[in-house]
Amino acid sequence: MLIDETAEKIRTMEIRGAGLIARSAVIALKEYGNSIETSSCDVFLSEMNCASEKLLKTRPTAVSLPNAVHFVMKPLKSMVSVKEGKQILSERTDAFVRRSEDAVRQIGIIGARLISDGDVVMTHCNSQVALACIIEAKQSGKDIEVFATEVRPRNQGLLTIKALNEADIKTNYIVDSAARYFMNDVDLVIVGTDAVTVNGAVVNKIGTSQIALAAHEARTRFVVAAETYKFAPRTVLGDRIEIEERPTDEVLSDDIAAGFPNVRIRNPSFDVTPASYIDLIVTEMGAIPPVMAYTVIRDYLGWEIDEFNKIFEIDHRDQE
Repeated sequence: MLIDETAEKIRTMEIRGAGLIARSAVIALKEYGNSIETSSCDVFLSEMNCASEKLLKTRPTAVSLPNAVHFVMKPLKSMVSVKEGKQILSERTDAFVRRSEDAVRQIGIIGARLISDGDVVMTHCNSQVALACIIEAKQSGKDIEVFATEVRPRNQGLLTIKALNEADIKTNYIVDSAARYFMNDVDLVIVGTDAVTVNGAVVNKIGTSQIALAAHEARTRFVVAAETYKFAPRTVLGDRIEIEERPTDEVLSDDIAAGFPNVRIRNPSFDVTPASYIDLIVTEMGAIPPVMAYTVIRDYLGWEIDEFNKIFEIDHRDQE
């Protein structure tokens, strides 16, 4: 699967979910790199950079995408031959995919420990890691029940209830706006995320912040499951996560919308849940409070900060 095909599938959400997007992107880069026929390192790197840019433009909110692309691309700057570059690309891709898949399993094990026998759990959207926690709890012998939202307008909740049904978990499928209605029946909310910022806030599927607010009001625990590569290094530097707005025809068809000339249709895909509404963030390294987000960024994703400091030092010297 080469770059244009992968980019289109990510853009149209045929490939969806932050983890799967990241894995698919680096696999596409690996396949594309192996198809490049040149002996020039400069040409090879230029082609790979162009391919990377195409992928990075597909979904602006999920930081797993740039983090994954940077992980496989950064070492190419020091390659001494195209053959070595292709080998580096292959090794880094395989390492990232392995790390990503291992992270899902480890998060599932850790997250399942937060679910008690007899608990009722609510989840929103179709998060592989959130589902891993719930399914692991069921497989460990705990009797649990789940409330799963439909997730308008793309109805990703259908994928969630399919996975829960196959895992033989009793599930209630509800409209998004019913989350508060049922919150007092819920013991724990578990969601995934597309980005974790330096202050511990998370960016996730639209509607997450409303569910978190309802959970906060009801004193229901709210847990986020997130691989470390979903933490956003550049938020340390003051960058903000761009909130993607999807095409309006996902909400209302163009034919129907044409009958409402004074109506503007808005379709943001994500919202921001403040750290104050989050009890724990479960990573493959362990469950942490939101205030430890900076530690994860510093210890596991410090490359953005290092590169920024190098640029700052160069600019500072130029001004002297």
